[in-house]
Amino acid sequence: MQKNYLILLFVFIFFSCKNADAPPPSSQINSFYKPVITSDDRKTITPEEAKTYHVNTSYKYKYRTGNPGRYKYNYDVRGINTFGDSVFGNINVQGKYGAGVLIDSLGETEINTEWISHGKLKALDQQRNEYHLIVK
Repeated sequence: MQKNYLILLFVFIFFSCKNADAPPPSSQINSFYKPVITSDDRKTITPEEAKTYHVNTSYKYKYRTGNPGRYKYNYDVRGINTFGDSVFGNINVQGKYGAGVLIDSLGETEINTEWISHGKLKALDQQRNEYHLIVK
């Protein structure tokens, strides 16, 4: 008799656990910080950023603003597009991602960047053209 109750208990637990579903994953991550740097960020330095403006010629960045853990760096970059044409420009980077402007024979192009290695970045423009860049 006790054996029957034990089997019934296991069956009940099995079916009740099987029906419990986890909530679907959220498609967006919540963050308290500004999610994206834009190419316009490199044009001006806000009064708040001016308080933490720092230049160090032994590093490759032109200048740095912000506080530890939340620094924003400004770099001059050069590289090539998918056709092998030379490009150069200026970007701001915070963490792994950034944005800026590249200049080539056709004019200026706004880009979004991502670090792929030390001193190397991959960039995409609005038409999804890819650029491989290095820090000057």
